[in-house]
Amino acid sequence: MSDKDSIEAEIIDAEESQDSPEKKKQLAVPASVLPTTLYLLPLFDRPFFPAQAFPLIMDEEQWLESVEKIGESTHHMAGLVLIKNDRLTELSANDFYTTGSVVRLHNPTRADGKLQFIAEGLERFRIVKWLSRKPPYKVQVEYPGEERSHKREKDEVRAYAMAVINTIKELLPLNPLYSEELKHFLNRFGPNEPSPLSDFAATLTTASKEELQQVLETIPIVARMKKVLVLLKNELEVAKIQTRIRSRLEERMDKKQREFFLREQLKEIQKELGLEKDDRTAELERFGQRLQGLEVPQHAQQRIDEELQKLSVLEVGSPEYTVTRNYLEWMTNLPWGKCTKDLLDLKRARKVLDADHDGLEEVKQRILEFLAVGCLKGGVSGSIILLVGPPGVGKTSIGRSIATTLGREFFRFSLGGMRDEAEIKGHRRTYIGAMPGKFIQAIKEAGSSNPVIMLDEIDKIGASFQGDPASALLEVLDPEQNQDFLDHYLDVRYDLSKTLFVCTANQLDTIPGPLLDRMEVIRLSGYITEEKLAIAQHHLWPRLLERTGIKPGRLKISEAALRAVIEGYAREAGVRNLEKQLGRIARKAAIKFVQGEKRSISIGPRVLEEYLGKAIFQKEKPIIGVGVVTGLAWTAMGGATLSIEATAVHTKHRGFKLTGKLGEVMRESAELAYSYIASHLKQYGASERFYDDAFVHLHVPEGATPKDGPSAGVTMATALLSLARGKKVPRPLAMTGELTLTGQVLPVGGIREKVIAARRIGIRELLLPEANRGDFEELPGYIREGITVNFASHYREVARVVFGE
Repeated sequence: MSDKDSIEAEIIDAEESQDSPEKKKQLAVPASVLPTTLYLLPLFDRPFFPAQAFPLIMDEEQWLESVEKIGESTHHMAGLVLIKNDRLTELSANDFYTTGSVVRLHNPTRADGKLQFIAEGLERFRIVKWLSRKPPYKVQVEYPGEERSHKREKDEVRAYAMAVINTIKELLPLNPLYSEELKHFLNRFGPNEPSPLSDFAATLTTASKEELQQVLETIPIVARMKKVLVLLKNELEVAKIQTRIRSRLEERMDKKQREFFLREQLKEIQKELGLEKDDRTAELERFGQRLQGLEVPQHAQQRIDEELQKLSVLEVGSPEYTVTRNYLEWMTNLPWGKCTKDLLDLKRARKVLDADHDGLEEVKQRILEFLAVGCLKGGVSGSIILLVGPPGVGKTSIGRSIATTLGREFFRFSLGGMRDEAEIKGHRRTYIGAMPGKFIQAIKEAGSSNPVIMLDEIDKIGASFQGDPASALLEVLDPEQNQDFLDHYLDVRYDLSKTLFVCTANQLDTIPGPLLDRMEVIRLSGYITEEKLAIAQHHLWPRLLERTGIKPGRLKISEAALRAVIEGYAREAGVRNLEKQLGRIARKAAIKFVQGEKRSISIGPRVLEEYLGKAIFQKEKPIIGVGVVTGLAWTAMGGATLSIEATAVHTKHRGFKLTGKLGEVMRESAELAYSYIASHLKQYGASERFYDDAFVHLHVPEGATPKDGPSAGVTMATALLSLARGKKVPRPLAMTGELTLTGQVLPVGGIREKVIAARRIGIRELLLPEANRGDFEELPGYIREGITVNFASHYREVARVVFGE
């Protein structure tokens, strides 16, 4: 017989014997013999009900006197009352609820500073008057009696009692503790006594102390049983949820135990058949199989053999076993001596480069030259290429195209913000979580010893107390040293000489000199409008249509519209912003299609404002005036034009003022130009006393933009000479060049970017240093077309070209 069946049998027996005169379980005490004054003892967690009987423990120091007073009384009764707040060190009369239970104390004992006794609940009481507001607390009480019920109410009480009993029966299988508590209850009361039954049912729940106190304070039996039934139902739902959770956990545990037993049985079967292999043996065999077919150098094979020997004697659960196993995982996963065959076909390489990129003819030519050398040698040895250019000109995609051209694996990672040397050379194995450096990880990921590894943003590498990664790169990017690259984690030499390294940077200034010296620099200048147009038509627009899910025939953009986007919204050197603007057009068109547009959409120049708003860039016009000269500058974003302005503020005294947020080098160029022109005014046809009395202000517009560099010296000198002569530059003309104190015109960099910037604003006549003639002549014909260039080696030639004298 189950516990539930035995309990139900006891309930039935109790019901049958309820009306028997021999019943001895009834322990209710008549109200006439209950004392009218009681000493109080506090309860902090939950109230005590008349139907309860269990031991209580209280602090001896605080409540010994109260318990002694109770023991001295003839009836040995006390009042147990719940405290409103949490445990308090000092209690006041206001902290007690007004309703509690009168109990009889049995077997009080003292031990370890605690008082322990058994409390037997007898009846509810209400506090009428406080006789002592300090310990021992004493109050005058009254006992609210239960009203006699008429027949209809008796039926309702019996119905609620049956509902309570049935709910308790449902709780019995869910929690075995309920069975024990029910047995104790049936020893004192019968199931047909509604008041004790409802109180007992309340004690079974885990409701809050406030909810239980409300039950204790409810005297009418029907109202009390309603509240108790709600608490019981909530308890039943919680118990069911706990049972479901427990059963799911037990199911999972049973499944794991079953798998464990099956594995143990499988091991025993394999042992009987002689096929058993423990984990260590299986791993040793796996490591050995990985090395088959690889050309492992002797020094690396010796280290692997030593680690395999160590692994074979270590305990499987030891930390050293895990460290050794992880080390062997890396050593056996590296592609020792495994290389992909290079595809040295120049025609194929040209097709791949042309398919991936429009323009960049100079860069493509340099790559083909690099491949041609590989054809003659029979293979491309490890080299280090540095691609330098503004953002969005295709540096990363060029590196990927190189890998595709050669048929090699490609791996890219960024050096931007890297501050830890261990990222390059690995962590030593003594550290927890140690790993090899990025280069060994790249070799493992690529699966060959000659991949193309791209190091992005090498100009943004950092340094910290953890080391200098740029210095660590010196060994990696040196063809004479990287054949014996030593990673701290592997602690054996690995040959990186067959790896092709492609680095990218926006500028060279922040790259350390020794590191830059190891790389072959290829510059990627900005695109002109025609190149951007071809890129947009062949690459950007088709890719955007595919990403947005628009069929090519439904959304078209004209060549004129593309040109307008390039000139008015995306004038930077690269094409990244151009792709963003075209993406805006595609997304807004997608909205129209989703909203029900059935016809195809054609984008022309007139509707661009509807999609992109007002143009960001207006058409630039060269500024012509006395003291105003257009200069050419190079920036990280490409070429730019600068209109340098000079004016005489007054003629009261001599002075020279510079504005425009100029850097130190540019300020020195301005002072040098001022000194040169002031000392050669007569030679260049100006009043030689002009600067003796004039206060001159020289300004470079867009003052919020920092500017620096030596290439504006010739332009500043020309602006000062125009001011002194009182004559403007007679035609649109842009110039660049560094000026010395003796009038020599020195070469400058960024000629391609500067020529493109001049073309963009419509200037077709340039003045460049004589030493830059070769740089200009190397430019592609479509850039030089329509451009008139004057070369000068001394400022006399500059003045002759500008003023025609």
